[in-house]
Amino acid sequence: MESDDSMEGDDFVPLDHARFKQVSAAIFTRRLAPDCMEHKCTILDGDRVKLDACCQYGCDVDLGERAAILAKADLIRPLLNEEAKHLPWFETEEHVDPDYPSGTCVRTQRVGDGCLFLAHDRRGCAIHRSSLEQGWDLRGTKPAICRLFPLTYDREWIEIAEEYPEYSCAHVDGPSLYRLTRDILSELFGQELVDALDHVEARVLATVPKRLPVLAS
Repeated sequence: MESDDSMEGDDFVPLDHARFKQVSAAIFTRRLAPDCMEHKCTILDGDRVKLDACCQYGCDVDLGERAAILAKADLIRPLLNEEAKHLPWFETEEHVDPDYPSGTCVRTQRVGDGCLFLAHDRRGCAIHRSSLEQGWDLRGTKPAICRLFPLTYDREWIEIAEEYPEYSCAHVDGPSLYRLTRDILSELFGQELVDALDHVEARVLATVPKRLPVLAS
């Protein structure tokens, strides 16, 4: 375990897990708006309003997730605008990546300045919205990389996506990044990972000064 000072920053600390060996200490202390649909997104460069800003680039999708999305196409398509309904939903180029369950991923197409799957008459992801409105389980269908954001992983590391500080939701009080994604991490990688992360969380938080309440004068 690294020093107490390193735990408060972006440094990685050891993790006792079969796959993941290190985790950014900052996932336990940095925070996010508790409900992104209630947060008015801005990009900090110029304080520009851009709703659903984290979806602006599209995302990488495992081949299994692509198949699951296409299997729900009749439920998802009505939530898209006319242009997006008739476009190919995914790029044709496939990328070999051992971090994905199938070992291969593809990228979603973009429409305008956002992911094709943004629900164009409202905010948010059409895949997620379809699951809520139609009553089906989004697990295995909504891309894991989206569900985990702003956490990400690479080989043996769990870390924070590099674009996280660019968005206003990263600069308001809310739950820690770990607490927001803890259940998803357990679902994707197993209870053993969460047990290991809980242990590291306790060590990290023990080094963080307690925040005292502000009393009215």
